[in-house]
Amino acid sequence: MVKLSQRSAIDALPSRLAAALDAWPRQHPEAVDLTLSNPTRAELSYAAYGWQSPAPPAGELLYAPDPLGDLRAREAIAAHWPRHAAPPSPEQILLLPSSSEAYHYLFLLLCDPGDEVLAPEPSYPLLAHLAQYAGVRLRPYRLRYDGAWHIDLDSVRHARGPRTRAIILISPNNPTGSYTRRDELLQLADLGLPLVSDEVFAHYAHRPDPRRLSSALGASQALTFCIDGLSKSAGLPQLKLSWIGASGPEAAVREALDRLAWISDTYLSVGTPVQRALPQLLECAPRFRQGLLARLLENRSTLERCLAGGAASVLDCEGGWYAIVRLPDLAEEEEWVLSLLGRGNVATHPGYFYDFSARAPHLVLSLLSPPEAFERGATAIAREVERRVASG
Repeated sequence: MVKLSQRSAIDALPSRLAAALDAWPRQHPEAVDLTLSNPTRAELSYAAYGWQSPAPPAGELLYAPDPLGDLRAREAIAAHWPRHAAPPSPEQILLLPSSSEAYHYLFLLLCDPGDEVLAPEPSYPLLAHLAQYAGVRLRPYRLRYDGAWHIDLDSVRHARGPRTRAIILISPNNPTGSYTRRDELLQLADLGLPLVSDEVFAHYAHRPDPRRLSSALGASQALTFCIDGLSKSAGLPQLKLSWIGASGPEAAVREALDRLAWISDTYLSVGTPVQRALPQLLECAPRFRQGLLARLLENRSTLERCLAGGAASVLDCEGGWYAIVRLPDLAEEEEWVLSLLGRGNVATHPGYFYDFSARAPHLVLSLLSPPEAFERGATAIAREVERRVASG
């Protein structure tokens, strides 16, 4: 039995007044509503902005929020969910402005202050800040590398404690690029904890793998929340729209979404225009991703070519936007990064930003750069490695 947080409990006992107010507009459409607080329903002129009035109700300026998000937008997300996953219904989807807000809502749903959530290491450092702001503790479990990345399931079991409330999966992980495999997910689901699967990079697989899950949605009996959005899947971070898909036991999913709808209704932070535009954006996104994936693969190939035969190596990567370079143990990571800035005029991230083991220095590189610029950067890394090896 999944235990949801006390702070997300819904305090909404039905009352005669609430029922009457809900039914009243339908029963008395000509009555006067002196509770009105939505200016787009108040027959105001928006000519000052150069816009037409929001009336009639079908007008694009009309504000008619749904706590779960615009139904047409949710229908479009359901229709474009990864084909190898169990397709969700629109009622299983909640819209939010960003994946960061998705994490925050899920922390509020699943955790009371002081509770714990398990998260992978290495991983993107933003998670620690999001957990801290929500009053939640992150406990790390390890991703192992033996020529390929794997979830260290023993470290997951060891990290679990009496206040553990969920397990975060990032598939593919940022920055390792490793996807959650089906057998790994099923073993994690057997632990009886809700799963939070961050799938924002899932569309950028570098190669096929039948063991891989395109999405955790519906892949196990665990209560599961999958996060995606326009920022990565469509390359449109400025439009600020993400979503959560929920799956698992029907009663648990229904209660979780009821609570999430109440949390969302407190803020109603998703803009109407981007929700209305979403169906068309999702239709165009696959063509955009095709071009971006070609660049990612080209830049990775360039990096491997530039470092071939030298003392640095490129770790295996299944997908995503990043590459990891393991450096010879000739200097601290920060010294490597500073030398590349000063000598090579190239910016990189040190591995410790992502909680890489200190046993060997690593660099984390974005594969997004234009190919010509990326090749200059990769060449500068190769030269710096050669220089340090030669100087001993």
